[in-house]
Amino acid sequence: MEEGFMETSASRNGTNMLWFFRDKGFDDRSIDKMFKKCRRLEAVHKERASENWEYLERIGIQKRKLPFVVSKCPKILALGLHEKLVPMVECLGTLSTKPHEIASAIAKFPGILSYSVEEKLCPLLAFFQALGVPEKQLGKMILLNPRLISYSIESKLIETVDFLAGLGLTKEGMLGKVIAKNPFLMGYSIDKRLRPTSEFLKSIGLKEMDLQAVALKFPDILCRDVDKVLRPNLVYLRRCGFKDGEVVSLVTGYPPILIKSIKHSLEPRIRFLVEIMGRKLEEVAKYPDFFKHGFKKRLELRQKLLIEKKVDFTLSELLECNQKKFMMKMGLL
Repeated sequence: MEEGFMETSASRNGTNMLWFFRDKGFDDRSIDKMFKKCRRLEAVHKERASENWEYLERIGIQKRKLPFVVSKCPKILALGLHEKLVPMVECLGTLSTKPHEIASAIAKFPGILSYSVEEKLCPLLAFFQALGVPEKQLGKMILLNPRLISYSIESKLIETVDFLAGLGLTKEGMLGKVIAKNPFLMGYSIDKRLRPTSEFLKSIGLKEMDLQAVALKFPDILCRDVDKVLRPNLVYLRRCGFKDGEVVSLVTGYPPILIKSIKHSLEPRIRFLVEIMGRKLEEVAKYPDFFKHGFKKRLELRQKLLIEKKVDFTLSELLECNQKKFMMKMGLL
């Protein structure tokens, strides 16, 4: 009898929730998906769901984004407001420096609200702090990639840290700096992404010290797909005429060269260097930062002034200084 009553009660709550979702603008297909994703919804009282919904709005999640947030993690409507949501939001508040950061983190990964502050968030913060992530960066990391909380420290994070240490990132604080720069690094598969990328970088001639430099400057490169992104750029650089040693200098000096668009970034700059500036590829291999400067505002403009003034500068002399210093060099200030 009691079991039948509970079933009827759950079914009644489910009907209430059905109307709750319709009232919030969800269509039946989305509602069905949410009920399948979270069976607990059937037993949730409409009052609890409304209270949680209003709280999410109150902490800064935009009204138009809320349905999307809830559909990603419908469980957040079933969680205790004061037992789960409020403690996590308050704890995230201590890590944040800007008011919108918490709402933004929740919108990225609503599941963060279902984790325990004591059992998951605190150990995670302690783990990264022990690796040398600066205290000021800890909060930024979690808020930038809130999915970090879902990874197991023992079976996922430690394994990734050991792999990165194997690349030579063992000096004190080095690992912490790399992870703080790109916290998304911790979510990638070692075998499917991080190892193939590091092996590819070694295969083009990067030694351990070069790999360290690349990881510290631009850890994003370790997460990129070898065949779709890195190899085509390498093939293009070699086709342009860069020798192996020059490729190593380019990649070590300016790692994004392996992920920049060939058509929109590399090709126009190399053509400009050779055809308009009349310079050789060796010069850019000695100054890889050539590729980071704005095309119209810096390269074209400064080259034009060089020609007008009939002076000659090396690439670094031409591009390294800010506009005011450059104008002074040219005698225009």
